[in-house]
Amino acid sequence: MANANVITTVLFDYGGVLAEEGFIQGLAAIAKENGLDPPPFFHTATETIYDCSYVTGKCTEQAYWQLLRALTGIRGEDRELTEAILSRFILRPKMLAAVRALQGQGLKPVILSDQTDWLDRLNTRQPFFQEFSRVFNSYHLGKTKREPSLFLDVLAALNIEPGHALFVDDNPGHIERAAALGLHTHLFHNEPLFFAELARLGFTHIPPEDMTRGGDRYAGS
Repeated sequence: MANANVITTVLFDYGGVLAEEGFIQGLAAIAKENGLDPPPFFHTATETIYDCSYVTGKCTEQAYWQLLRALTGIRGEDRELTEAILSRFILRPKMLAAVRALQGQGLKPVILSDQTDWLDRLNTRQPFFQEFSRVFNSYHLGKTKREPSLFLDVLAALNIEPGHALFVDDNPGHIERAAALGLHTHLFHNEPLFFAELARLGFTHIPPEDMTRGGDRYAGS
């Protein structure tokens, strides 16, 4: 990555970065409830949400679950299946603290997520959109991070060059596509490694010291 002074914007993935990965965890719970092997069920559920275009707003939640039932034999009402996923998207207080700290150092934090309308519903439950300069969600964009042109669209909307953006995601494929376009990238594994990378780039006190000392300033974020 380049020197921190060229980075003006940080693009954050939601599930698995800003929040616990509720989609994976929820699908694992659904698989267990239905006596299915989690990895292949997760693969089917993930490809189906892309193939039926629910993730790009061209299919309904009801149609997604109906199709997944037909493909895998899972049981359960739509509401119950959705709740198994949404309830497991738990915001990470230290990541929100880092977002605020970066904003305090003059950077623009942005969400870039492959999500359905579930992201809007999660924000209604526990508001977090207000922490970010912009929120880009595949459901409203009609395009996903599997398409390299999405990154160019986002950069154009933000009016920045690739070299001014740091993209943080836990999906290696998304990271590879962004890096190929010239964005700075960080493949997210855990908070300590991410904070260490920010420190290497020259961003300090992330998360803030009161957070690292176990203070409760950000509890409930």
